[in-house]
Amino acid sequence: LERKVITAANSAGMRVLGPNIFGIYSSKVSLNATFGPGDVKPGNAAIITQSGALGIAMIGKTSSEGIGLSTIVSLGNKGDMDETDILDYLANDDSTKVIMAYIEGITNGDKLVPYLKEVTRKKPVIVIKSGRSKRGALAAASHTGSLAGSDEVFDAIMRQCGVLRAENLDEAFNWMKFLGKNPTPKSERGVIITNGGGIGVMATDACEKYDIPLLDEPELLKKTFSEIMPSFGSTRNPIDITGQASSTDYQRALMKALESDSIDFVMSLYCQTSDFDRERYSEMLRLVYNEFKTREKPIGFSLVGGEEVERCVDELGREGIPIFKGVYELVSCFGALVRYRRTISAEPSRVEDMDIGTERIERIIDNALEDGRDFLLSYECKEVLSECGLPTARGKIVTGIREAVEVADEIGYPVVMKVVSRDVLHKSDAGGVALDLSGREEVMDAYQLIMRNVKDHNPHAKIEGIEVSEMIPQGLETIVGGRRDPSFGPIIMFGLGGIYVEIMKDVSFRALPIDRKEAVSLMKEIRSYPLLLGVRGEKSKDTDALIDVMLKVGALLRKVNRISDIEINPLFVYERGNGVKVVDIRIMIRKEREVEG
Repeated sequence: LERKVITAANSAGMRVLGPNIFGIYSSKVSLNATFGPGDVKPGNAAIITQSGALGIAMIGKTSSEGIGLSTIVSLGNKGDMDETDILDYLANDDSTKVIMAYIEGITNGDKLVPYLKEVTRKKPVIVIKSGRSKRGALAAASHTGSLAGSDEVFDAIMRQCGVLRAENLDEAFNWMKFLGKNPTPKSERGVIITNGGGIGVMATDACEKYDIPLLDEPELLKKTFSEIMPSFGSTRNPIDITGQASSTDYQRALMKALESDSIDFVMSLYCQTSDFDRERYSEMLRLVYNEFKTREKPIGFSLVGGEEVERCVDELGREGIPIFKGVYELVSCFGALVRYRRTISAEPSRVEDMDIGTERIERIIDNALEDGRDFLLSYECKEVLSECGLPTARGKIVTGIREAVEVADEIGYPVVMKVVSRDVLHKSDAGGVALDLSGREEVMDAYQLIMRNVKDHNPHAKIEGIEVSEMIPQGLETIVGGRRDPSFGPIIMFGLGGIYVEIMKDVSFRALPIDRKEAVSLMKEIRSYPLLLGVRGEKSKDTDALIDVMLKVGALLRKVNRISDIEINPLFVYERGNGVKVVDIRIMIRKEREVEG
């Protein structure tokens, strides 16, 4: 029935929202067609939600938080319209400054990603997604599949798109309120002004957590604040005007920051003192906030204290002033603001068209499918990489001991031997690999041992032969993989490779396509990134060659849609100028009907 209704509506030129929604709200046309509260405050924040009950609750929360709304849209089952349709509208809606979306699941992520990249360059997008557990992770034959849990992929792709992902509803509302009330800073030169050293230190720690750089120019800060600073205060950032400061002293310090062209945002922290006067202090904060608002310089406040202080925070918060009871709440908001500034300041992506020999690759896949396989054999994988211009080990498949020795002599010792069998996907587990063979006798022994091991492991295994290839010099072991995510389509993964992949899980993801700048970002996200730069006297690694591999693997996945998974592990990375080398590769393929489905 749902499909019939949507089809009929679409054929008449209409779109359908829902079903299973609680309605919509628009301040622009004074429409409140929801089951929620009727006293919605008009404003510049928009909410998109999949959850009906939570959506209604969020309407009520905006009123208590002093947040005005431009739009509320309930998506429901997304039978026709989804997030992309609503984002497309809100991106060009002049009455909307900030967008918040509650998401439970994404089905058309490959369609959503380009929309998000476009929208976040115009206005902030805040997302809350439920389901941070790994239950949604799909089991797959490759490490890429097993590690690409739905939340890890979602989190990385949201960062890629410039989306601000909140940990919880309270944080999302804090960000929505704060970003809706503050302009984007001209730079990242910010200061903390406080009357208490303790909360100043807490805020400084939080700034490191949220990646907020603080202005660190002692002479400039001394010149700016020395006039209002007691002898026992500190003009270092955080600016500590001490607990002796009156509300007037505090106001003067904040105004000094406002008047300075070298300071672009201010975090104001206040600890309750014995002479705290709620009415006087509230009026001072109103005046300061309005001055900052007029001059378009971001400011936020955090007040820590007892009942009177919390009452002050509640009153000013309802008026729409960005004020919080906790230090971390305030710093978290500035973290979101700084990240948004980086998004809109970044250069747009410029994806290169990589030369891939798709015709030859498609024929290789045809042959594998005709053979009844959903994966490529090792020599087929090498042929695919060759068509992508990626460096692999020299080698040849042999079917006898004498031939194995001849090939090893031709390649040069040491060599590696690996079984080639459609029935053996994990060669090491079957005893089908022999490494660092340095002479003829070792090659002959290894040939017989591999054949025996594989037959013991799987008596019915069909063995096409044994691959003899050069022993590649050791390099830094990395992994480059890709797969077709059920939500976001083709994605790429990079991380620390080899045997450490499953243990360390030091990997990150991106939706394809990516450009060189995004590939660099992908590298920098892993914890072991310093290994690529060189540690303990080691020289830096050839990251340019590594980036080329990422871009070519990404292009391969995008251009050959019958490849479902690809995993290069390990990929040895050598010192700068010496390139990279593929040691092992696995490619999984899809049948035609799976692609069409």
